[in-house]
Amino acid sequence: MAEITASEVKALRDRTGAGMMDCKKALVACEGDIEKAIDWLRKKGLSVAAKKSGRVAAEGLVGVCVDGTKGTLLEVNAETDFVARNDLFQKYVNEAVALANKNNSDIESLKTLDYPGTGRNVADELTNLIAIIGENMGLRRVAHLSVKDGVIASYVHNKISDNLGKIGILVGLESTGDKAKLLDLGKKIAMHIAAASPKSVNVEDLDPALVARERDVVTEQARNSGKKEEFISKIVEGRLSKFYGEVVLTEQIFVIDGTTKVKEVISQAEKEIGASIKIVGFEKFVLGEGIEKQVSDFAAEVAAQLN
Repeated sequence: MAEITASEVKALRDRTGAGMMDCKKALVACEGDIEKAIDWLRKKGLSVAAKKSGRVAAEGLVGVCVDGTKGTLLEVNAETDFVARNDLFQKYVNEAVALANKNNSDIESLKTLDYPGTGRNVADELTNLIAIIGENMGLRRVAHLSVKDGVIASYVHNKISDNLGKIGILVGLESTGDKAKLLDLGKKIAMHIAAASPKSVNVEDLDPALVARERDVVTEQARNSGKKEEFISKIVEGRLSKFYGEVVLTEQIFVIDGTTKVKEVISQAEKEIGASIKIVGFEKFVLGEGIEKQVSDFAAEVAAQLN
């Protein structure tokens, strides 16, 4: 039997909201596998917040660049929020995301591109910036989105300056319709994505493993509730339909009006512009997502900046 540590129990409790003893039982039953333990707690009805995310840690900026029918998101991290408001850092992120968009670069190839007006490449310019500002920084990730005929719409949340902020969204709409109207629709959908965090555009695009996992959980929940076996299938499909409404973009309720599904918003827009509209995809970057941040006191951060 795997040895369960106090830190593992706490990590599970932080993600699920379940009691400490229940978390320990779950980890023991699942031999220390935290993801299986989350499902174990859900099946027992003991998890109250299985989707609770950890605190977003890293600082820096998400940059957005859209040029015609293609767009790019770039995350550049720094140690403190002070750097995000530094003009030199902001200029660097803007230049880097524009280069990435122009060259359709991944992170490694972006580092080798010439940085304008310096004689250095993108990686070396960041090293130079680290020396000037006195804080560690890093190019973390990049994503691209394009359409053949249509628009790429963008939205920046918690904006620091134009095209720079803490959350960046791109949405691709394929359509021969009026571009201005498409951009307006695309921005609203991007704002919706920022708030609703869908996992896919359509039900068919949803990760099969995610669907299978949810089906397993809701099936077990239905059985544990004492429902007759002949009714379980319909109950499961009903709960999966609700699940799709939570995680699939076109099935979600549009946050801007609070009543209409996104797919219905698209249908209405098609009637208004007289052309079909297809959401070809979206990209979302949340600054520091998935990075664990060291806890430090504010006074120490200020002192570090002064030094």
